[in-house]
Amino acid sequence: MSTAVLVEGERVMLIDAKDRHYLITLTSGAAFHTHAGIVQHDDVIGSFDGSLVNSSSERKFLVLRPTLSDVVLKMPRGAQVIYPKDLGAILMQADIGPGMRVLEAGVGSGALSMTLLRAGASITAYEIREDFAQHAKKNVRDFLGDDVDYDVKIRDVTQGIEETDLDRVILDMPEPWDVVKHAEGALRPGGIFLSYLPTINQTQLLRESLHHHAFGLEETVEILRRTWHIDGRSVRPDHRMVAHTGFLTSARRLVGRLENG
Repeated sequence: MSTAVLVEGERVMLIDAKDRHYLITLTSGAAFHTHAGIVQHDDVIGSFDGSLVNSSSERKFLVLRPTLSDVVLKMPRGAQVIYPKDLGAILMQADIGPGMRVLEAGVGSGALSMTLLRAGASITAYEIREDFAQHAKKNVRDFLGDDVDYDVKIRDVTQGIEETDLDRVILDMPEPWDVVKHAEGALRPGGIFLSYLPTINQTQLLRESLHHHAFGLEETVEILRRTWHIDGRSVRPDHRMVAHTGFLTSARRLVGRLENG
């Protein structure tokens, strides 16, 4: 956004004194009802990003434009979402940049699509479920608008990849080893394959498949996120943390392979 003033039609995050977050879309004449009173959208429209607004009970709400992380965690879901801590790691591990041609499979709610698109990638997405595809397209366009390079196809990626000379193949699906042979033919030399999986048993099967195809430099990581409580001299890790959510496995498409010895 080029302005700090909040306008009708955009999403904003309302945050109360107990740090509860509410994602709403500003609509003239509408109202948002909470246990702490009613917030009139017209009181928010025209105010500044980062302002305080009063509810009907005089409770104050902080109003901010949501970050991508906020939207991912609060948006309507058709499937389990990839957490922001993993989305950031995917951008680095898959080395996503402007203009890259990316094949994504298993779009879910569109969280990964939004992250890749905002990094400047051109996305072709395969999804076998029509309802998930529609959820993803709506979530993506609600946050990024219509001017994105995003093509969602109802297609089973395990049956083959139509596109060629891709820069990246990124998968969020339970059996990515069935896609490795197709990714081998679809990726350009030096391209990157990346898969997100919830269990180490699945990850082991994927690594075995990658070893038997033209891939190398395999790496598997998991991201653990721990916040800290800091209040004056009281400094300690928070009691709760977002620990294991999934394993990220990446590999490079090779033309030749180095041998030990």
